[in-house]
Amino acid sequence: MSVHIEAKPGVVAPFVLFPGDPLRAKFIAETYLKNVQQYNTVRNMFGYTGTYEGVPLSVQGSGMGIPSAMIYAEELYQEYNVEAIIRVGSIGGMQENVHVRDIVFGQGATTDSSVLNNTFNGQVHYSAICDFELLDTAYHIAEELIYKDHIHVGNILSSDRFYNEELDKKKLADYGVLGVEMEAAGLYACAAKHQKKALAMCTVSDHILTGEETTAEERETTFTHMMEIALETVKKLSH
Repeated sequence: MSVHIEAKPGVVAPFVLFPGDPLRAKFIAETYLKNVQQYNTVRNMFGYTGTYEGVPLSVQGSGMGIPSAMIYAEELYQEYNVEAIIRVGSIGGMQENVHVRDIVFGQGATTDSSVLNNTFNGQVHYSAICDFELLDTAYHIAEELIYKDHIHVGNILSSDRFYNEELDKKKLADYGVLGVEMEAAGLYACAAKHQKKALAMCTVSDHILTGEETTAEERETTFTHMMEIALETVKKLSH
């Protein structure tokens, strides 16, 4: 048992899906997993373990923002010996060819957060990147499940603030940033610290340029392509 996760030792599986919304964690567990056991209710940040086509798998809500995500990632890697965390989240599109409900894989995560700068005492601008094996596996599975035009791989922005009018998003887009979310850079740094694996795959929930958006309920229960890609990735890498 850790500070924020009340699971007993051995309950959390080696692979964890990591949605920000704990209700999305509940939906994934109840929809896709068998023999489900809820192992965490602390702060209503729900966590579950079950099996997907015979493969042990956990789903843990992470909350919103880098600080919250890093708390749960740290405890999963350090206290429960988790091998890999796959973020299944939402992202705001920032490119014309990135459309609502497309899938974005964060190959790297730019951030305006001071967390990484403080980690290295301002000596370097650390590049937060995903695990290549997770990315490569998930990308090819995505190609089998959805049209290639709806899959994007590249740099994403992990913003420190949701409402941030001062940030020059246009310039970031000009430099190729695909979209903005709030957790990946912290997750990637935490994985690197513990020499573990991490990947952020996100469904485009809204668009900075067009103003198109999905509802909170849709974000909770309808981003099923992303969920299925993540589940199939775990299944393939577990064999």
